[in-house]
Amino acid sequence: MNKIRIAIQKSGRLNEDSLAILKDSGIAIDNGKDQLKASSPNFPMEVFYLRNGDIPQYLRDGVVDIAIIGENVLVEKGEDIEIAEKLGFSKCRVSMAVPKGQSYKSMADLSGKRIATSYPNTVNSFLERNGIEADLHIITGSVEIAPNIGLADAIVDIVSSGSTLFKNNLKEVEVLLKSEAVLAVSPGIKPETREILEQLRFRIRSVLKAQQSKYVLMNAPNDKLDRILELLPGMRSPTVLPLAEEGWSSVHTVINKDTFWEVIDELKRAGAEGILVCPIEKMVL
Repeated sequence: MNKIRIAIQKSGRLNEDSLAILKDSGIAIDNGKDQLKASSPNFPMEVFYLRNGDIPQYLRDGVVDIAIIGENVLVEKGEDIEIAEKLGFSKCRVSMAVPKGQSYKSMADLSGKRIATSYPNTVNSFLERNGIEADLHIITGSVEIAPNIGLADAIVDIVSSGSTLFKNNLKEVEVLLKSEAVLAVSPGIKPETREILEQLRFRIRSVLKAQQSKYVLMNAPNDKLDRILELLPGMRSPTVLPLAEEGWSSVHTVINKDTFWEVIDELKRAGAEGILVCPIEKMVL
């Protein structure tokens, strides 16, 4: 039986989030302790646990068909690799930081400076786009320490909360790239394997859509129903059902979580009552 081979990070937060979205997509993984390869008993898939930085080359060589990987790693090591889906988790940014006591007014201040980074291709592209010449020091490991030991004037590294920069007396001054986890595809994926990929994408999209939405039920007086329906951004149109109490209806709809509170406030002002909000497990469109 043809199976799709997926690579995910061997350990860490991206590993956990990757396994979680596969689980939410209905895919079970037979995963023993310290295994480097595992199979799914209910979906044609094999999972390879690999070092994050090695995954682009495994995709390029066709060792795996797809991978869940940070977009920042693809920009650095795999710009030729197709992104099939952005997954919305493990969000971070690749940023420039300098010591807190160092003056910084614009990118021109980077000219002639020593920059330490684990992302030389990303940094070089940024410098070239902005016409800046600087001295790059490629470091693997803890880049943040470089200014403190006199090795560099600035660093470029991954930033999530910024707490690591703060602990090392650094301040973020430029964002080179915003990143999130993506589903990447090998250039050599076979047509029959791509069919399995499309099944997987369908499931993942249903999960992601559900995460972005809330199911809302409310009671509405019939004399205010038209105004309430105007406010609802349902998938097609809201469901309206008569209540046992004359002159009232029950309205069911889906609201995007990004605009949820604004819509709820308007619905209350328009006369909606008894508003009930439920999470959505999957949304199949």
